[in-house]
Amino acid sequence: MPIGAEPQPAGGVHFRVWAPLPESVVLMVDGVEHELAVEDGGYRSAFVPEARPGSRYGFRLGGGPTPLPDPASRHQPDGPHGLSAVVDPAAYRWSDDAWPGVRGEDGHVVYEMHVGTFTPEGTYAAAAAKLPLLKDVGITVVELMPVAEFCGRFGWGYDGVDLFAPTRLYGTPDDLRAFVDTAHRLGLGVILDVVYNHFGPDGNYLPCFSDTYLTDRYPNEWGDAINFDGPGSAPVREFVRENAAYWVREFHLDGLRLDATQQIFDASPTHIVAELTAAARVAAGRRHVFVVAENEPQEARLVRPVEEGGYGLDGVWHEDLHHTAHVALTGRAEAYYSDYTGSARELLACVKHGFLYQGQRSAWQKKPRGMPALDLAPHRRITFLENHDQVANSAFGLRLVDLGDRARLRVLTALLLLGPGTPMLFQGQEFAATTPFLYFADHKPDLATAVETGRREFISQFPSVAAVETDRPGLEATFRKCALDWSERDRHAWAVALHRDLLTLRRTDPVLAGPHRLDGAVLSDEAFLVRFFGAGDERLLIVNTGREVAWRIWPEPLLAPPADRTWRLVWSSEDPAYGGEGAVSPLAADGSWRFPGRTAALLAAVPDSAA
Repeated sequence: MPIGAEPQPAGGVHFRVWAPLPESVVLMVDGVEHELAVEDGGYRSAFVPEARPGSRYGFRLGGGPTPLPDPASRHQPDGPHGLSAVVDPAAYRWSDDAWPGVRGEDGHVVYEMHVGTFTPEGTYAAAAAKLPLLKDVGITVVELMPVAEFCGRFGWGYDGVDLFAPTRLYGTPDDLRAFVDTAHRLGLGVILDVVYNHFGPDGNYLPCFSDTYLTDRYPNEWGDAINFDGPGSAPVREFVRENAAYWVREFHLDGLRLDATQQIFDASPTHIVAELTAAARVAAGRRHVFVVAENEPQEARLVRPVEEGGYGLDGVWHEDLHHTAHVALTGRAEAYYSDYTGSARELLACVKHGFLYQGQRSAWQKKPRGMPALDLAPHRRITFLENHDQVANSAFGLRLVDLGDRARLRVLTALLLLGPGTPMLFQGQEFAATTPFLYFADHKPDLATAVETGRREFISQFPSVAAVETDRPGLEATFRKCALDWSERDRHAWAVALHRDLLTLRRTDPVLAGPHRLDGAVLSDEAFLVRFFGAGDERLLIVNTGREVAWRIWPEPLLAPPADRTWRLVWSSEDPAYGGEGAVSPLAADGSWRFPGRTAALLAAVPDSAA
């Protein structure tokens, strides 16, 4: 790396830091002072023969008495306020030489995980032990919520301040490497959620080294924005670009999920998002890298090729599908959900056209939202019914299984897992976890009070819960109650079977798994159909989130089977194995149609003789 502590092959450690702000910088290694040579551009460096992996070090700035941690520290054993530790990134013995990486177009299923609550132990090692269960259901890529070091005993990880140091809360850096290595042995990819739109409010010492890390030229939801295009921004860009490459190179991660990219401001000719994505791909070498973005307006340029003016990412989160599905399930359209109706028309539009807002005015935001995206390949849309933010935004951290009836949830799950896009599940969703996922963050008292106030103000946009007393983010009990109860996986066998069967269909059905095109039609305000056209074969997916539909006539051409074929039921959300009332084909023997309420059904086109 351009900065940080690098053990040398013949022994000793080379240290380099970018510190243009302080008049003097002294390196402290295991309690001993060392002079740093001054380089151009504010860089300083030294070689310390006595240093070794495990040595504790820091930098005294401007004659200050307390050494500060390395901005590029690979390990903070005592947290962000402690000394850094030298790490040898080559010491771990990997077993994944043949691993090819993750290609976005290969039909993946993503699983979002918070290591601290994924198991009661909250460690990389404990999480690794559960990976075979994810493989069993059909997951192919694990997405870790941020692990960059942050203050406190618990948190979501979005307040990271040491971007190169995996948090000590979940284990050592080599424990993270072992987690990735285990995943690769099982055939699972691993990507990491990274935050390049702000730094955390506590433990961020970067401004002590340079006053150009941050800027007040752009409005930012979480404090000062990171300076990617102002004076002194070149080393800041290098810092973030190299961080993206670092996770791929040293931890063999298969890609990144970029948090809230709408808050990454850059007017440079090459946007930093495009630059760091390219750096991650170079760091991967022959392996494929999967880079996706959270982007509230769902800007299509993120996933367009660089040569077409895009940023070259592989996917962007599909917020619109989540929002309209949430309204369809719960019947509530408060706050940002007020831009959606949950209708069959909206759900079908998500299937056929992707993002619902592609430049039209958002009534909630009172401005246009999105940009044209009709031509985007479906796999570039990361689709989901739950994620960490949306579960926590229910005020009580309730999961969808507790917010709506199970029959309708099964229908929407079928739409998610059989429909176009790259589906993503949130931890425990595959076994209908009822443990909540709340907002939790351990901060010092004054900051904790401010965070709690801010959280209440955010929740106040939902009138139905604005006056409700919610769990306090700073309490350890709030954090502890979010740990998954893995005994629910056995008790909720219906949910595991539902997800396993749907993902098996997605992976093995010759039409759903192969190249296909699709079309669809609205059947009622709450029901619609999707027809998949494969190579010589077809499938029909009926989705009904509401009441039964049984009109006398059906002049809908997409219901007509191919020549010399008829439709046969191959899967139903009402199968008793999933807690349903019985699978019944919507197509009767006399050729009439009846679409049961709150039911999804998949039909295959079969020869008349096999009907």
